[in-house]
Amino acid sequence: MRKAIFFVVLILLIGPAHLFSSVYSAPCYGTKIPQKKKFFCGIQNYTLLRRNLEKTNGSMRSVQNFFLLSYGVTDWFSIDLKGGAGYIKQHPSDKTEIDYPTYMGGGYGFRVKLWENTRAQLKCVFGFQHISIHPKHIQINGVKYKAVLDDWQLSLLISKEVRGFLPYIGTKWSRTDYINWQDNKRNRIKSDLTRSVGVILGIDLPIKDNVWINIESHFVDEKAFSWALMFNI
Repeated sequence: MRKAIFFVVLILLIGPAHLFSSVYSAPCYGTKIPQKKKFFCGIQNYTLLRRNLEKTNGSMRSVQNFFLLSYGVTDWFSIDLKGGAGYIKQHPSDKTEIDYPTYMGGGYGFRVKLWENTRAQLKCVFGFQHISIHPKHIQINGVKYKAVLDDWQLSLLISKEVRGFLPYIGTKWSRTDYINWQDNKRNRIKSDLTRSVGVILGIDLPIKDNVWINIESHFVDEKAFSWALMFNI
């Protein structure tokens, strides 16, 4: 069993960097939902290695860091909030990469526990997540460049607890808009909508009764990876 868990973690760590390509979407938080009137909090890093944009607009990458807060409205419904900072690097197909320095970002969403079998320790969770990143503007050859990353996602996850570990797998649909300005001219570029559906693989690794690490990776339609240190308060 320990070898199997090690193998899952290894795939999560190396998969995004070496195996798959394209798109990007927000981390899904996993299937742990706080009890009614309870909170989860934590810190999270999200690394986007590559996202393809529509038509001939090239690709985009980003690194984001957040403080997370989840509140259990009921035992089966949570509200998820995050705040932090991130940067955007956009690489047009025919131009030099544009680097937007790190600045503020945030997000919100919710999760619903659709089904649970406590005897078999199985759980199914539906989620909605939104992230918006607002890096600093830059000047290139006298032209002011400004950008916003807008990410929307729906996810469906299934988990099974195994000796205290909580691995999960699922699917998602996502869309990310790269909104940019050159001086005062605004342009909205969508992600490649032919690659909007993907597979999610994640795991919660317990440290103490109220502390755990969440690791998550997205496959098939993207290169993306996240980890978070979480607390139950």
